[in-house]
Amino acid sequence: MQQQQPNTNMNMNIMQQPPQVISSKDLMYIKDMLSWNLLAAKKANFLAQQCQDQQVKAELEQCSQMHQQHYNKLLNYLSPSYSQQQGTQQQTYQQ
Repeated sequence: MQQQQPNTNMNMNIMQQPPQVISSKDLMYIKDMLSWNLLAAKKANFLAQQCQDQQVKAELEQCSQMHQQHYNKLLNYLSPSYSQQQGTQQQTYQQ
């Protein structure tokens, strides 16, 4: 008797790109993720400023930057026209 492999259908439903329109429930999840990342970035940054140990301070600063990058990535997914404008402005500053 053969055993069935569980969760074989889960791998087949992977999205390659985010949808053009998102549901209100998905929007609430995204807002929560934005809030969590922003709060984590602020807390890590605050703690880094209070820290005396340079090694711990560096780790907290790195943690803050990671959460800030995640926050910015989410914003870019939500507003593609905004990220295109920012890319154009960054090219202008580099020249």
